[in-house]
Amino acid sequence: MPWRSALLGGIMYRLLVIAVAIIVIGCFYLASPKRILGGFGLKPPASDADTHAWLRLKGIRDIASGLVVVTMMLTADSRLVGIALLIFAMIPFGDMSIILGSGGSKSRAFSIHGVTCAVMLVVGLLLIHAI
Repeated sequence: MPWRSALLGGIMYRLLVIAVAIIVIGCFYLASPKRILGGFGLKPPASDADTHAWLRLKGIRDIASGLVVVTMMLTADSRLVGIALLIFAMIPFGDMSIILGSGGSKSRAFSIHGVTCAVMLVVGLLLIHAI
């Protein structure tokens, strides 16, 4: 069915945009962790070299996650990409849980990390079932 191909292509394109955005966010955490930290949902920690090193770890995680998704999109079928998204959905769910458990911003926890997790789960399931 041609509409299925078009729908799958549209989902894959949007997924590519999201994966690239995650890579860009990771690059910001590497280049300027203090500047981007406010959007995460936790109170900013002390501004010292050790803290910045910990924040850069998040940058590496984001870059690697985005690169894995892009690589899978280029080399694997949609079912495998969907399975990877379901697994990677643990990251925003974990981030949301940590923010909520630490008394961070509930609105950011749900609107950034919760929504990201939900989108990844829905898209992952759609890709597994090939729309």
